[in-house]
Amino acid sequence: MHLYKLLELPAASQSHFSRFLFSDCCDRREEGEGKAAMCGILAVFGCIDNSQAKRSRIIELSRRLRHRGPDWSGLHCHGDCYLAHQRLAIVDPTSGDQPLYNEDKTIVVTVNGEIYNHKQLREQLKNHHFRTGSDCEVIAHLYEEHGEEFVNMLDGMFSFVLLDTRDKSYIAARDTIGITPLYMGWGLDGSVWFASEMKALSDDCERFISFPPGHIYSSKQGALRRWYNPPWFSEQIPSTPYDPLLLRRAFEKAVLKRLMTDVPFGVLLSGGLDSSLVAAVASRYLAESEAACQWGSQLHTFCIGLKGSPDLKAAREVADYLGTRHHEFHFTVQEGIDALEEVIYHIETYDVTTIRASTPMFLMSRKIKSLGVKMVISGEGSDEIFGGYLYFHKAPNKEEFHQETCRKIKALHLYDCLRANKSTSAWGVEARVPFLDKEFINTAMSIDPEWKMVRPDLGRIEKWILRNAFDDEKQPYLPKHILYRQKEQFSDGVGYSWIDGLRDHANQQVTDSMLTNANFVYPENTPTTKEAYYYRTIFEKFFPKNAARSTVPGGPSVACSTAKAVEWDATWSKNPDPSGRAALGVHTAAYEEVADAKPANPINGTPQKLEESVEKTATVI
Repeated sequence: MHLYKLLELPAASQSHFSRFLFSDCCDRREEGEGKAAMCGILAVFGCIDNSQAKRSRIIELSRRLRHRGPDWSGLHCHGDCYLAHQRLAIVDPTSGDQPLYNEDKTIVVTVNGEIYNHKQLREQLKNHHFRTGSDCEVIAHLYEEHGEEFVNMLDGMFSFVLLDTRDKSYIAARDTIGITPLYMGWGLDGSVWFASEMKALSDDCERFISFPPGHIYSSKQGALRRWYNPPWFSEQIPSTPYDPLLLRRAFEKAVLKRLMTDVPFGVLLSGGLDSSLVAAVASRYLAESEAACQWGSQLHTFCIGLKGSPDLKAAREVADYLGTRHHEFHFTVQEGIDALEEVIYHIETYDVTTIRASTPMFLMSRKIKSLGVKMVISGEGSDEIFGGYLYFHKAPNKEEFHQETCRKIKALHLYDCLRANKSTSAWGVEARVPFLDKEFINTAMSIDPEWKMVRPDLGRIEKWILRNAFDDEKQPYLPKHILYRQKEQFSDGVGYSWIDGLRDHANQQVTDSMLTNANFVYPENTPTTKEAYYYRTIFEKFFPKNAARSTVPGGPSVACSTAKAVEWDATWSKNPDPSGRAALGVHTAAYEEVADAKPANPINGTPQKLEESVEKTATVI
């Protein structure tokens, strides 16, 4: 029996059918096997007020995260400490509710994420008694065994907060790249807050930040410190020779790890290289996985776009080639525009390219959830690791190429990871990202970057080393023209008229005078286009505090580059747009190059002088 039969059932029948299918197709999992959840967490420490009213307030704020975990809620209170949890059950939905504890309940932990190596870790903890089968329970026992120095032992995506009630100390940590979101805040009463999303703490904290990935906060030390220190983080140039089979095996292993699930799942398939490789590997090995026992060996794939968009056509072709059960969704430009406010509320950013790409992903996630699917595998991270964005064509040498990939990976938690997680979690769907597997990143980032460079003279386009690794003549993973399809950013691939429509709409909402005076209204990260100004007004409506706007990065960008890479081509400074079509001379459908193009920032001349005058006047006063 296959997943599509479950998807055709009414929603009320799905959970019953799931239980029937689970017992009918294969043996039940042994006690202690993975029972994971992608969720929403909220933790508060050191509240002056620990009355019932405060408890009610914590519950109220935790409800703001319920979209992330609609299956169950939990709250643990210990004096002036609160740990709240909203659970999305992905593996064994009938148990594993949080918060989780050690044997005597002196250690309490609330977790958002998946620990893929939890079975191996349990083997190292045989002297401990586990209360549940949750993969995340190992965190409490690892802390008992190793103290605060255990986080590097975890292989997965996670954000967690742990309370040691014996001395009321606590720690918080976030995964290597920041796949799962986490924020940290401080209240006027001296309290310290942690939450999966900004909306759960922004009203009650005077200041808050995006918790840095690969870090741990210790109340004993009163400071953040980095626990993740891979060789590539220093940005030193690696020299390991390229081994295509090693790279292929590392990625296949990363995909297989992420097939751990007890709920219906699928792959987000845009028809581009990255999502197509995820689908190809998952489809090839699904029959051998435990997931196939429950949901059948035919993979489900999902795609969204405007009718006639490049992604829809390419995804359909890949799905036909792989034999997946393909679900194609359409949206209109107006439907996307109508969803913008809700999208910005959920993804908590005003970054232009993130909003452009998040909107179709947000709409698709709603469709996916309506089918009864709760977990998807996606292709984020590949472009950062392999220099896949089209602007990398202009990298002057391998040193700058490698340093730019390092910068891009370090910033993923502010862009693509944020988009993938929050766009899907808005509808109670979990997104897993195999390209950001810890072992795979170490393998890929150890390769001499000379192999990643775009070399037309050698027939190497962007991400050639990844394409070549899966270019198997005997057992092809993908059709050649898909394997070597030019990079198309998600916000472009869903249909070029999507971005054009957004710009037109913003132009109708924002006047020339509003943009001219933008540096007075928004002196921090001043919007330089009407589209950016429009998104900023929506963001400020939901998150008006200075701390909120400071969580969003700024600076010029071309085709998703960092500000540093804009220097690679003098013409880019005239057209700093995050769309791939801004890579003039590279993208096959690039924006027309205008000889007398004006700088994208219209805030110059008289307004700038006026601003300087205002600042001088303020200083004198």
